[in-house]
Amino acid sequence: MDWHPGRGNRTTAVDQRQEESVALRDLVVLLDGSPRDEARLAAAISLARRDDAHLTGFCPLELLLPSDMSFALGGYPDLWAIPEFAQQIETEAKAKAGVIETTFRDTLRRENVRGDWVFETGPLIAAVVHRVQVADLVIMGQVDPENPPPPAARTLIEDILIASGRPMLLIPYAGDFTTIGKNVLIGWTRTRESARAVHDALPVIESAATVTVLTVEASRPAASTQVLPTADIAEHLARHGLTVSAARTVVSDGLTPADALLDYASDISADMLVVGGYGHSRTREMILGGVTRDLLRHMTVPVLMSH
Repeated sequence: MDWHPGRGNRTTAVDQRQEESVALRDLVVLLDGSPRDEARLAAAISLARRDDAHLTGFCPLELLLPSDMSFALGGYPDLWAIPEFAQQIETEAKAKAGVIETTFRDTLRRENVRGDWVFETGPLIAAVVHRVQVADLVIMGQVDPENPPPPAARTLIEDILIASGRPMLLIPYAGDFTTIGKNVLIGWTRTRESARAVHDALPVIESAATVTVLTVEASRPAASTQVLPTADIAEHLARHGLTVSAARTVVSDGLTPADALLDYASDISADMLVVGGYGHSRTREMILGGVTRDLLRHMTVPVLMSH
């Protein structure tokens, strides 16, 4: 079932939507010198340029530490109390950050985007949460198992998702994504997290050509069930001037709901997936599994997620 923008023609609806919507004004992109910095920065630049937003390149010191430095962060924390050791680590990290900063600033100038640079030496989680809480959206990257982050950052995405109260756009560690937010798939459940994600996504998807709202079901509903669970939210989004389709899919044997979402995204060539994060407790998902955990591990398209 499809819903289209309300009264007037498509151009009028788009113009009105752009005038009334809350556009993105303040973005943060997390950069760590990894090979995927380029993809994250490209996504951030695209969104910033579209909405004339300010873009902050944010680089915490702890993200620049070698991934095998668990001895320093865990087993031997007293090493940080040795001035020579701490100074050496900070000097090396600042040198690496300088290279990242130069690339970031050069890109801003080339793309004519406003922004600034922040290098943070404080505790990782607190530093990122503080910065993200005063932004409209943070752009981060999926963890690459072949290029793991330092131990302190292994659960950074989950920590920031839960603690910041802000939406994040996650860019997969593999693949090229030239457009984001033109053909959008929303994974819908009747939960607080899902509702939050949809409304947090509105500034990103306001110029989408099409939006598909999908519900994933454990079994095929009875033939008498005519009303789609996504009908209400689809109609609501149409009132925002979006062209929306509502759909349902059933989880096949041996697959997970996350698999079903990603398969459907592939089938319709979606360029972004919108979902709520951690509808169950984080501990439950870590032990028993869940959609959030599976998507963080296996995403194949950019994912906008809110908690």
